[in-house]
Amino acid sequence: MKMRRAAVVLGMVMAGGLIAGDAIAADPPAKQPYFASIAPSRARMRSGPGRNYPATWLYVRADLPVRVVDSFQEWRKVEDPAGVQGWMQGKMVSPRRTALVQGVVAELREKPAVGAKVTWRAEPGVVGRVSQCGGGWCRLDVHGQAGFVETEHLWGVAPGETLP
Repeated sequence: MKMRRAAVVLGMVMAGGLIAGDAIAADPPAKQPYFASIAPSRARMRSGPGRNYPATWLYVRADLPVRVVDSFQEWRKVEDPAGVQGWMQGKMVSPRRTALVQGVVAELREKPAVGAKVTWRAEPGVVGRVSQCGGGWCRLDVHGQAGFVETEHLWGVAPGETLP
C-alpha cells in the first residue's frame, strides 16, 4: 500500500515537473519588446491572453513582422505594423526576423551604401526577411531577390539594431 501511494506521489511530482518544464520552454526568447514575425499563414489576434477571449483580427499573411511587447504563459502580446495590439499564442509567433517596407519605394542595393548599385526596388507593404543589419542598413530578401535597404524604410528593425 505504501509503495503504491509512493508511486502515485512520484508520478504526480514528475507530471508537475513536466508541466513546469513546458511553461519554462514557452518563455519568450528575448527581453521585451523584441521583433518577431507571424509564423502560420492564418493567425488570430485576441483581446486577451486565452482562447476564451474574442478574436479581434485574423491575419492571413505569414512572415508579417510584429513587435512582442508582453507575455503571459504561452501567450504573446504583439503589435503589428499599423500599431494594433493584441494577444497571440506563442506558437503563432516565430523568432524569424522580417521587415515591412514603409513610406516610399525602397531601393535594394548591392552593398550597404547610398552610392551602391540599385539591384531591386520594393514598394511599401512588401515583406522580406532581414539579416546583416548594422550602420543603418539591413539586407532584405524578398523571395530570393535581395539587397541592402536603409533601415528608415523598414518596420521590423529597431533603430541602431545589429543582426548577423
